[in-house]
Amino acid sequence: MTQSIAPPAAPRPAVPLSRPRRALRAVAVVSCMPYLGLKIAWIAGNHLGIPAGSALLDHRLTMAVVNVLTVLLDSAAIVLALVLTRPWGLRVPAWLLAFPVWVATGLLAPITAGFPAQLVVRAFGAEGAGSPGRDGFLHEWVFAVVYSGFVFQGLALGGLFVLYARDRWGHLWRGRVWELPVGALGPAHRALAVAAAALALPPLAVHLVWACGGTAGLSAGRAAERTGVFHVVEALFAVFLLAAVTGGLLLAFRRGRALPVRVPLALAWVGSGAAACWGGWLLLTSLAAVEDIAERPTPLMNLVYAGQMLVGFLVAALGAYYLAERSARAARRAA
Repeated sequence: MTQSIAPPAAPRPAVPLSRPRRALRAVAVVSCMPYLGLKIAWIAGNHLGIPAGSALLDHRLTMAVVNVLTVLLDSAAIVLALVLTRPWGLRVPAWLLAFPVWVATGLLAPITAGFPAQLVVRAFGAEGAGSPGRDGFLHEWVFAVVYSGFVFQGLALGGLFVLYARDRWGHLWRGRVWELPVGALGPAHRALAVAAAALALPPLAVHLVWACGGTAGLSAGRAAERTGVFHVVEALFAVFLLAAVTGGLLLAFRRGRALPVRVPLALAWVGSGAAACWGGWLLLTSLAAVEDIAERPTPLMNLVYAGQMLVGFLVAALGAYYLAERSARAARRAA
Protein backbone atom coordinates (compact mmCIF):
# COMPACT_ATOMS: atom_id res chain seq x y z
CA MET A 1 0.00 0.00 0.00
CA THR A 2 1.48 3.35 -1.02
CA GLN A 3 1.44 6.55 0.96
CA SER A 4 1.52 10.10 -0.40
CA ILE A 5 3.47 11.41 2.56
CA ALA A 6 6.38 9.77 4.30
CA PRO A 7 5.23 8.82 7.78
CA PRO A 8 7.05 10.60 10.58
CA ALA A 9 9.10 8.59 12.96
CA ALA A 10 6.95 6.87 15.53
CA PRO A 11 6.51 9.04 18.62
CA ARG A 12 9.09 8.15 21.18
CA PRO A 13 7.65 7.41 24.61
CA ALA A 14 10.41 9.51 26.12
CA VAL A 15 9.49 12.68 24.23
CA PRO A 16 6.90 14.03 26.72
CA LEU A 17 8.78 12.58 29.71
CA SER A 18 12.31 13.69 28.85
CA ARG A 19 13.80 15.79 31.63
CA PRO A 20 15.48 18.34 29.30
CA ARG A 21 12.21 18.87 27.43
CA ARG A 22 10.28 19.29 30.65
CA ALA A 23 12.82 21.85 31.85
CA LEU A 24 12.79 23.78 28.56
CA ARG A 25 8.99 23.79 28.52
CA ALA A 26 8.86 25.13 32.07
CA VAL A 27 11.37 27.87 31.21
CA ALA A 28 9.38 28.84 28.10
CA VAL A 29 6.09 29.09 30.01
CA VAL A 30 7.46 30.86 33.08
CA SER A 31 9.41 33.39 30.99
CA CYS A 32 6.14 34.48 29.34
CA MET A 33 4.52 35.43 32.64
CA PRO A 34 6.14 38.84 33.35
CA TYR A 35 5.33 40.16 29.88
CA LEU A 36 1.78 38.80 29.91
CA GLY A 37 1.21 40.14 33.42
CA LEU A 38 2.31 43.65 32.44
CA LYS A 39 0.25 43.65 29.25
CA ILE A 40 -2.89 42.42 30.99
CA ALA A 41 -2.43 45.06 33.69
CA TRP A 42 -2.14 47.77 31.04
CA ILE A 43 -5.23 46.52 29.21
CA ALA A 44 -7.11 46.68 32.53
CA GLY A 45 -6.09 50.34 32.94
CA ASN A 46 -3.19 49.93 35.36
CA HIS A 47 -0.11 52.06 34.64
CA LEU A 48 2.46 49.77 36.25
CA GLY A 49 5.87 50.63 34.84
CA ILE A 50 4.57 53.61 32.84
CA PRO A 51 5.73 56.98 34.17
CA ALA A 52 3.40 59.97 34.25
CA GLY A 53 3.66 61.92 31.02
CA SER A 54 4.70 58.92 28.94
CA ALA A 55 3.68 59.07 25.28
CA LEU A 56 1.98 55.69 25.79
CA LEU A 57 -0.74 57.43 27.78
CA ASP A 58 -1.56 59.81 24.92
CA HIS A 59 -3.04 57.12 22.67
CA ARG A 60 -5.02 54.84 24.93
CA LEU A 61 -7.04 53.11 22.20
CA THR A 62 -3.97 52.39 20.07
CA MET A 63 -2.13 51.14 23.15
CA ALA A 64 -5.03 48.84 24.07
CA VAL A 65 -5.15 47.34 20.56
CA VAL A 66 -1.39 46.80 20.45
CA ASN A 67 -1.42 45.27 23.93
CA VAL A 68 -4.17 42.80 23.01
CA LEU A 69 -2.24 41.81 19.88
CA THR A 70 1.01 41.27 21.79
CA VAL A 71 -0.79 39.26 24.49
CA LEU A 72 -2.06 36.93 21.77
CA LEU A 73 1.43 36.63 20.27
CA ASP A 74 3.08 35.82 23.59
CA SER A 75 0.30 33.42 24.55
CA ALA A 76 1.05 31.58 21.31
CA ALA A 77 4.54 30.89 22.72
CA ILE A 78 2.94 28.89 25.53
CA VAL A 79 0.85 26.93 23.02
CA LEU A 80 3.99 26.21 20.99
CA ALA A 81 5.80 24.94 24.09
CA LEU A 82 2.97 22.45 24.63
CA VAL A 83 2.82 21.39 20.97
CA LEU A 84 6.55 20.73 20.94
CA THR A 85 6.50 18.54 24.06
CA ARG A 86 3.25 16.56 23.94
CA PRO A 87 2.68 13.32 21.95
CA TRP A 88 -0.25 14.86 20.06
CA GLY A 89 2.10 17.59 18.86
CA LEU A 90 3.71 15.10 16.48
CA ARG A 91 0.36 14.85 14.65
CA VAL A 92 0.00 18.59 14.04
CA PRO A 93 0.19 19.28 10.26
CA ALA A 94 3.62 20.54 9.28
CA TRP A 95 2.30 23.70 7.64
CA LEU A 96 0.21 24.58 10.71
CA LEU A 97 3.23 24.32 13.00
CA ALA A 98 5.96 25.70 10.75
CA PHE A 99 4.54 29.19 10.26
CA PRO A 100 4.06 30.17 13.94
CA VAL A 101 7.44 28.67 14.83
CA TRP A 102 9.05 30.62 11.98
CA VAL A 103 7.38 33.83 13.22
CA ALA A 104 8.46 33.14 16.81
CA THR A 105 12.01 32.48 15.62
CA GLY A 106 12.04 35.66 13.60
CA LEU A 107 10.78 37.84 16.44
CA LEU A 108 12.84 36.30 19.23
CA ALA A 109 16.19 35.63 17.53
CA PRO A 110 17.24 39.31 17.23
CA ILE A 111 16.19 39.93 20.84
CA THR A 112 18.01 36.84 22.08
CA ALA A 113 21.18 37.96 20.32
CA GLY A 114 20.70 41.69 20.77
CA PHE A 115 19.77 42.14 24.42
CA PRO A 116 23.02 40.66 25.80
CA ALA A 117 24.94 42.75 23.26
CA GLN A 118 23.11 45.86 24.46
CA LEU A 119 24.05 45.04 28.05
CA VAL A 120 27.69 44.83 26.97
CA VAL A 121 27.41 48.21 25.26
CA ARG A 122 25.98 49.71 28.43
CA ALA A 123 28.60 48.03 30.59
CA PHE A 124 31.31 49.84 28.64
CA GLY A 125 29.59 53.14 29.30
CA ALA A 126 28.38 54.08 25.82
CA GLU A 127 26.65 57.46 26.05
CA GLY A 128 22.90 57.06 26.19
CA ALA A 129 23.06 53.33 25.61
CA GLY A 130 20.26 52.62 28.02
CA SER A 131 16.75 51.62 27.22
CA PRO A 132 14.13 54.10 26.06
CA GLY A 133 12.94 54.20 29.66
CA ARG A 134 15.43 57.00 30.26
CA ASP A 135 13.33 59.26 28.03
CA GLY A 136 10.18 58.69 30.10
CA PHE A 137 8.66 56.10 27.77
CA LEU A 138 8.70 53.28 30.34
CA HIS A 139 10.48 52.72 33.61
CA GLU A 140 13.82 51.11 32.94
CA TRP A 141 13.07 48.01 35.00
CA VAL A 142 10.30 47.12 32.54
CA PHE A 143 12.80 46.65 29.73
CA ALA A 144 15.11 44.56 31.90
CA VAL A 145 12.28 42.25 32.98
CA VAL A 146 10.56 41.96 29.60
CA TYR A 147 13.64 41.47 27.46
CA SER A 148 15.21 39.01 29.87
CA GLY A 149 11.99 37.00 29.53
CA PHE A 150 12.21 37.19 25.75
CA VAL A 151 15.78 35.88 25.82
CA PHE A 152 14.76 32.87 27.90
CA GLN A 153 11.73 32.32 25.65
CA GLY A 154 13.92 32.33 22.57
CA LEU A 155 16.45 29.91 24.01
CA ALA A 156 13.82 27.53 25.43
CA LEU A 157 11.54 27.47 22.38
CA GLY A 158 14.56 27.18 20.09
CA GLY A 159 15.84 24.19 22.01
CA LEU A 160 12.41 22.54 22.04
CA PHE A 161 11.94 23.04 18.31
CA VAL A 162 15.37 21.62 17.47
CA LEU A 163 14.58 18.47 19.46
CA TYR A 164 11.10 18.19 17.95
CA ALA A 165 12.31 18.79 14.39
CA ARG A 166 15.11 16.25 14.81
CA ASP A 167 12.58 13.59 15.81
CA ARG A 168 10.04 14.40 13.11
CA TRP A 169 11.96 15.79 10.13
CA GLY A 170 15.61 14.98 10.80
CA HIS A 171 15.83 12.95 7.59
CA LEU A 172 15.23 16.10 5.51
CA TRP A 173 18.58 17.67 6.39
CA ARG A 174 20.86 14.69 6.66
CA GLY A 175 24.09 14.75 4.69
CA ARG A 176 26.08 17.56 3.17
CA VAL A 177 25.32 20.17 0.57
CA TRP A 178 27.19 18.35 -2.20
CA GLU A 179 24.88 15.35 -1.69
CA LEU A 180 21.74 17.35 -2.49
CA PRO A 181 19.93 16.13 -5.63
CA VAL A 182 20.84 18.29 -8.62
CA GLY A 183 17.18 18.90 -9.46
CA ALA A 184 16.05 19.72 -5.92
CA LEU A 185 15.97 23.43 -6.76
CA GLY A 186 15.71 24.36 -10.42
CA PRO A 187 16.47 27.51 -12.46
CA ALA A 188 13.36 29.29 -11.19
CA HIS A 189 14.46 28.81 -7.60
CA ARG A 190 17.99 29.94 -8.36
CA ALA A 191 16.50 33.05 -9.94
CA LEU A 192 14.44 33.56 -6.79
CA ALA A 193 17.56 33.33 -4.63
CA VAL A 194 19.36 35.86 -6.84
CA ALA A 195 16.34 38.19 -6.75
CA ALA A 196 16.27 37.99 -2.95
CA ALA A 197 20.01 38.79 -2.81
CA ALA A 198 19.57 41.76 -5.14
CA LEU A 199 16.59 43.11 -3.20
CA ALA A 200 18.54 42.73 0.04
CA LEU A 201 21.36 45.04 -1.06
CA PRO A 202 19.58 48.41 -0.49
CA PRO A 203 18.20 47.64 3.02
CA LEU A 204 21.47 45.92 3.94
CA ALA A 205 23.47 48.98 2.90
CA VAL A 206 21.16 51.36 4.77
CA HIS A 207 21.23 49.29 7.96
CA LEU A 208 25.03 49.23 7.82
CA VAL A 209 25.13 53.01 7.35
CA TRP A 210 22.88 53.50 10.36
CA ALA A 211 24.86 50.96 12.41
CA CYS A 212 28.07 52.85 11.66
CA GLY A 213 26.66 56.19 12.76
CA GLY A 214 25.14 57.62 9.57
CA THR A 215 21.81 59.43 9.72
CA ALA A 216 20.84 59.49 6.03
CA GLY A 217 17.14 58.69 5.70
CA LEU A 218 16.38 58.73 9.43
CA SER A 219 13.64 60.94 10.80
CA ALA A 220 14.89 63.93 12.80
CA GLY A 221 13.55 62.47 16.04
CA ARG A 222 15.09 59.06 15.44
CA ALA A 223 18.45 60.57 14.51
CA ALA A 224 18.47 62.64 17.70
CA GLU A 225 17.63 59.65 19.89
CA ARG A 226 20.32 57.31 18.58
CA THR A 227 22.14 55.37 21.30
CA GLY A 228 24.54 52.48 21.50
CA VAL A 229 21.48 50.23 21.56
CA PHE A 230 20.33 51.68 18.24
CA HIS A 231 23.65 50.82 16.58
CA VAL A 232 23.52 47.26 17.95
CA VAL A 233 19.99 46.75 16.61
CA GLU A 234 20.86 48.08 13.16
CA ALA A 235 23.95 45.88 12.98
CA LEU A 236 21.84 42.85 13.90
CA PHE A 237 19.27 43.64 11.20
CA ALA A 238 22.13 43.64 8.69
CA VAL A 239 23.49 40.34 10.05
CA PHE A 240 20.13 38.56 9.81
CA LEU A 241 19.50 39.90 6.30
CA LEU A 242 22.91 38.61 5.25
CA ALA A 243 22.20 35.24 6.90
CA ALA A 244 18.91 34.90 4.99
CA VAL A 245 20.49 35.67 1.63
CA THR A 246 23.49 33.44 2.29
CA GLY A 247 21.31 30.48 3.26
CA GLY A 248 19.13 30.92 0.19
CA LEU A 249 22.08 31.12 -2.20
CA LEU A 250 23.86 28.12 -0.64
CA LEU A 251 20.74 25.99 -1.05
CA ALA A 252 19.83 27.17 -4.54
CA PHE A 253 23.32 26.85 -6.02
CA ARG A 254 24.59 23.96 -3.83
CA ARG A 255 27.57 26.04 -2.68
CA GLY A 256 29.60 25.34 0.43
CA ARG A 257 29.50 21.73 -0.66
CA ALA A 258 31.24 20.38 2.45
CA LEU A 259 28.75 22.06 4.80
CA PRO A 260 26.08 19.99 6.53
CA VAL A 261 22.70 20.70 4.91
CA ARG A 262 21.37 21.96 8.24
CA VAL A 263 23.73 24.97 8.10
CA PRO A 264 22.21 26.74 5.04
CA LEU A 265 18.74 25.66 6.20
CA ALA A 266 19.30 27.22 9.62
CA LEU A 267 20.65 30.41 8.05
CA ALA A 268 17.66 30.65 5.73
CA TRP A 269 15.16 29.83 8.49
CA VAL A 270 16.43 32.20 11.16
CA GLY A 271 17.55 34.95 8.79
CA SER A 272 14.34 35.03 6.74
CA GLY A 273 12.19 34.96 9.88
CA ALA A 274 14.05 37.88 11.45
CA ALA A 275 14.04 39.92 8.24
CA ALA A 276 10.38 39.33 7.40
CA CYS A 277 8.88 39.57 10.88
CA TRP A 278 10.80 42.59 12.11
CA GLY A 279 10.49 44.33 8.76
CA GLY A 280 6.74 43.72 8.84
CA TRP A 281 6.40 44.81 12.47
CA LEU A 282 8.35 48.03 11.95
CA LEU A 283 6.38 48.78 8.80
CA LEU A 284 3.10 48.16 10.63
CA THR A 285 4.02 50.40 13.56
CA SER A 286 5.17 53.13 11.17
CA LEU A 287 1.59 53.35 9.86
CA ALA A 288 0.33 54.48 13.27
CA ALA A 289 -0.52 58.15 13.46
CA VAL A 290 2.30 60.22 15.00
CA GLU A 291 1.52 63.85 15.80
CA ASP A 292 5.13 65.03 15.95
CA ILE A 293 6.39 65.21 12.36
CA ALA A 294 9.97 64.76 13.58
CA GLU A 295 9.04 61.29 14.89
CA ARG A 296 7.31 60.07 11.72
CA PRO A 297 9.23 57.42 9.77
CA THR A 298 10.68 58.75 6.54
CA PRO A 299 9.87 57.19 3.13
CA LEU A 300 13.35 55.64 3.10
CA MET A 301 12.78 54.02 6.49
CA ASN A 302 9.52 52.50 5.25
CA LEU A 303 11.21 51.29 2.06
CA VAL A 304 13.95 49.64 4.12
CA TYR A 305 11.40 47.86 6.31
CA ALA A 306 9.35 46.76 3.30
CA GLY A 307 12.46 45.60 1.45
CA GLN A 308 13.75 43.43 4.27
CA MET A 309 10.27 41.98 4.78
CA LEU A 310 10.07 41.02 1.11
CA VAL A 311 13.53 39.44 1.18
CA GLY A 312 12.54 37.40 4.22
CA PHE A 313 9.42 36.04 2.53
CA LEU A 314 11.30 35.19 -0.68
CA VAL A 315 13.98 33.22 1.16
CA ALA A 316 11.32 31.53 3.32
CA ALA A 317 9.47 30.44 0.17
CA LEU A 318 12.71 29.01 -1.21
CA GLY A 319 13.36 27.05 1.98
CA ALA A 320 9.77 25.81 2.14
CA TYR A 321 9.98 24.54 -1.43
CA TYR A 322 13.24 22.74 -0.69
CA LEU A 323 11.78 20.98 2.35
CA ALA A 324 8.59 20.05 0.48
CA GLU A 325 10.58 18.69 -2.46
CA ARG A 326 12.91 16.63 -0.29
CA SER A 327 9.95 15.30 1.71
CA ALA A 328 8.24 14.27 -1.52
CA ARG A 329 11.39 12.47 -2.69
CA ALA A 330 11.56 10.61 0.62
CA ALA A 331 7.89 9.66 0.26
CA ARG A 332 8.45 8.27 -3.26
CA ARG A 333 11.39 6.19 -2.05
CA ALA A 334 9.29 4.83 0.81
CA ALA A 335 6.32 4.03 -1.45
